[in-house]
Amino acid sequence: MASAISVRLDDEAERALRTLEATGMSRSEAIRTALVESAKRRQRRSALTAEVAELEADESDRAEMFAVTDLMESMRDPR
Repeated sequence: MASAISVRLDDEAERALRTLEATGMSRSEAIRTALVESAKRRQRRSALTAEVAELEADESDRAEMFAVTDLMESMRDPR
């Protein structure tokens, strides 16, 4: 069952809503789409943050990264 909500939009949000409506979406569709897409972006960002933390905590991965960095530096033109 869908639920109705009421929101107050600031100028920036109002402009964003008009932009979405200009694509042919209804106000409700534009707001629902924006909410779902925003939530998905936050979830992806959280997942990436967790993955980065996991990689940073992996000592063998860090050692390999430093070894590759050292190798690349040793091959650099000394100029």
